[in-house]
Amino acid sequence: MNRSAYLTTSLAVKVLSSLSKANIILHGESNIPDGPVIFVINHFTRIETVLVPTVIFNLTDKPVWSLASADLFRGGLEKFFDLVGAVATNAPNRDELIVGTLLSGEANWIIFPEGSMVKTKQIVRSGKYMITDPTGMHAPHTGAAALALRAELYRTCLTRKFGESSHREQVMPAWLEKEGLANISFEETRLVPVNITYYPIRTAENIASNLAAKVVRDIPDSMIEEIMTEGTMLLSGVDLDIRFGKPIGVGEYLEEEWVAEHLSQGGLEGFGVSDALKAKMMNKAQIVMQRYMKEIYAMTTVNHDHLFASVLRMYHFMQISETSFRRRVFYAAAKISRGADGLGQLCLHKSLQENQAHLMTDDRYKKYENFLELCREKKVVEKHGAILVRDRRKLSAPLSVHRGRVDNPIEVMANEVEPLGRLQSFLRSVAWMPEIVLKCALAKMLFRQDGRQYKTDCQEYVSGGAESRQCSGKPFLLPGYRLQTGVLLVHSYLSVPEEVRGLARYLQNRGCWVYAVRLPGHGTTENDLASRKFREWSEAIENGYLLLSTICRRVVVGGVAVGGSLSLDLAARVREVAGVFAICPPYSLGDYSTMFMPGQELWSRVLSRLKREEKEETFIDFPHGDTRVNYPRNPVKGIREVGKFLESIEKSYALIDQPALIIQADNNPVVAPKGSRRLWEQIGSEDKEFCLLSSDRHVLVNEANKEKVFRRIAAFIKEL
Repeated sequence: MNRSAYLTTSLAVKVLSSLSKANIILHGESNIPDGPVIFVINHFTRIETVLVPTVIFNLTDKPVWSLASADLFRGGLEKFFDLVGAVATNAPNRDELIVGTLLSGEANWIIFPEGSMVKTKQIVRSGKYMITDPTGMHAPHTGAAALALRAELYRTCLTRKFGESSHREQVMPAWLEKEGLANISFEETRLVPVNITYYPIRTAENIASNLAAKVVRDIPDSMIEEIMTEGTMLLSGVDLDIRFGKPIGVGEYLEEEWVAEHLSQGGLEGFGVSDALKAKMMNKAQIVMQRYMKEIYAMTTVNHDHLFASVLRMYHFMQISETSFRRRVFYAAAKISRGADGLGQLCLHKSLQENQAHLMTDDRYKKYENFLELCREKKVVEKHGAILVRDRRKLSAPLSVHRGRVDNPIEVMANEVEPLGRLQSFLRSVAWMPEIVLKCALAKMLFRQDGRQYKTDCQEYVSGGAESRQCSGKPFLLPGYRLQTGVLLVHSYLSVPEEVRGLARYLQNRGCWVYAVRLPGHGTTENDLASRKFREWSEAIENGYLLLSTICRRVVVGGVAVGGSLSLDLAARVREVAGVFAICPPYSLGDYSTMFMPGQELWSRVLSRLKREEKEETFIDFPHGDTRVNYPRNPVKGIREVGKFLESIEKSYALIDQPALIIQADNNPVVAPKGSRRLWEQIGSEDKEFCLLSSDRHVLVNEANKEKVFRRIAAFIKEL
């Protein structure tokens, strides 16, 4: 192979890769050793034959050659694949070339142990790794393990017989007498398991498939399918998570008696080994193969499509409500994202490493919407109102080797995570869980999760932990005597859930379940608050809403000041919210007085200082709050997050169509009433009320006349 041609072609492939919308995410690059390596990789698309060698070359700066199906070497493609370092599986002297380059360290290799593309992702049968291809069913190939063992055997024999003699080239075996192969590397040959996971997997006609159909006469269906699938992923955007596992040294599998036997039989004179030794090595190769296959598929990057597809396939009834389906996947995703129930060893897509409440609230990332659209397009499910009806034939029929990715990608998604035994058991338990048990488990999980998070934050930021605080910032749940209505209460900025306990008790005595959520960064220290983003506050109240929605038939949300603004934002995004109220909510930062933030001139200087001294936290004294529940200092970064949040929701008020109540004090010393009035005017609901009370307090739920506020809120909830 011409090295300069290889490098030039590699650069061309790199340029072509940059033109696609594929997003390559690398993991475990540090696992790649310096010595000779065979990368054993799962095979799903043709993309891997071209793209992965380039990725590895960029990491190692060493040529990477790969074994590729002989079918690729036809027509004008033969020269191209030769230039990118691909060797046909039926090439003459293939094994000598692989072992020779591993011994010399001239190149690393990529071998796909499945032997061909596993388009259906069906890799496990009866607990064993089994591959289905057009020729039938077979076990994964042991070729990579056998070649690595052969290379290590020859390396050991050569160094054992000739040591480090500078004249080794004079006695080298004939099959090694090629340019540059006299310099045998003394480093052990290693196998590096690699997993490639694509997300999302979608197929559609595209420019490439249409062009191919017009240009190529009698184009095979398999090629059309590949262009539709792989072309769509590259042109529409796909995440390629490439994970490199721990290297497997084959030296530990090499028996000392093999070396002695091979040397005694003059084995270095030719490439082959005796039949007896070959049989022994093949037995070891089987063991090595099972090891790297297990490690390859253990690194599958689990994503939302895997969860949706698996739960849909495992669910035991023909029909399932959308709410129940989403709830099951949310429960699974939330558990998996935290590594609970022994699931901490899973490799997760980046979207599963974040808060998962969006799956049940506004689906803002369209995880559910996109999956459901695909299911309906492929006729796997039909939607009747809020009920999904599964077509079991589509979820259990054998997949066509060449049409599976087009005809039923949902089954392909579910197949991909079948080798993950612990995940399969967990998802099956979720799919089979009775609805009432699921709701209880979900509520319990969310409540404990919030409590654990508070304890963790206190351990990180509070000297002495949560117990050292004068007033606990822990969220609390008050059970009602009816399951009809739940009320989510959100405290104000700089405060803690304890701020709304009086209102919570009042509503509880009238039969409501009440959950007072804690906004991240509160109830700990000002430094903790300075590190938070407003998205975290939104996610916290989403969790609180989901907790109550699993217990009660309807949920009302409300809060104080910024807590009220967060409640309005939730109502705008989640149509299922029954009603919303806000006490003294601001419309923008401009509604705040200097009791909350400095004047404009000082504020500009503070922001300028903040930009110059990014590592130094800046705080402003806040002497006007209740010392039992409020921070005495207000972090400037926190104020900025409040401002960003208020700006982000300015257009959301028009989306609120639930009953809404805004309460404000006519002489509020912190938030100007005109801002709350402006906010109320923009609310889209026809059923809305602006209640202006005579008071000079900001936190109306803790003033002398708080009972008036409590009664108005209770009446609002009762009227819903």
